[in-house]
Amino acid sequence: MSLTMNRRRAAAALLTAALLVPLSACGSDDKKDTGADTKSSGAATPEAKGAKLTILAASSLTNVFKTAKDAYEKANPGTVLTFSFAGSQELAAQVKQGAPADALVTADTKTMDGLKGETGAATVIAKNRLVIATGKGNPHKVGALKDLADTKLKVVLAAPEVPVGRYSKKILDAQKIVVKPVSQEPNVRAVLSKVELGEADAGLVYKTDAATATDKVEAVDIPDAQNAVASYPAATLKDSKNADAAAAFVAWLSSPEAQKILQDAGFQKP
Repeated sequence: MSLTMNRRRAAAALLTAALLVPLSACGSDDKKDTGADTKSSGAATPEAKGAKLTILAASSLTNVFKTAKDAYEKANPGTVLTFSFAGSQELAAQVKQGAPADALVTADTKTMDGLKGETGAATVIAKNRLVIATGKGNPHKVGALKDLADTKLKVVLAAPEVPVGRYSKKILDAQKIVVKPVSQEPNVRAVLSKVELGEADAGLVYKTDAATATDKVEAVDIPDAQNAVASYPAATLKDSKNADAAAAFVAWLSSPEAQKILQDAGFQKP
């Protein structure tokens, strides 16, 4: 009986050993496959992942980023870009509140610098300047910054906490020009809209914004010596669930293709 039991145990041991060999080999292959997959995933392009990216962007980028979206998605099949446009200060508040997004582009470095704990390294992708927007045909004959001090003019500016509002205050203060705006708007597009609708006679906006409404407004240039340069930094957000794809898009913004799109829209080189 004892001999029979010993034989059964020996047979069971051999069977177990035989089963463990293929299982062990299979486990080894799984590890190799996983390693290969991980390596492939790390090197994968955004289109291979079918990434869906949400980009928070300054209002003044509304039109040009629609063009950029078409170009990027065409070059990266499967990638979908969704943009959320607002004043840079609003975007910063959204980031601090944990809004789900992958990258951020602001209209000034100050706002971006205030988010260093939430973003990756920032890269300036474009620059801009201010112009005076007036009604079509410039009916009030506004020709220079000093004309905005005329109390008969209804002038609208962006609020001082908004990048374009800060730039506006900076250039007006430098020329010692006192302007009493009829309203202070939350972003540059709101300023432009007031002038377009005839609710204001003039307003300070970015050159590129005025260029989007040439059928409704006139743009009065401001000399460089009296103007301000707006810088547009772009960065990934650390909480992004698509870090590699977000980094690829931010890097693309500095590519020749993206730079041509930006400069065709009137933005200056970074």
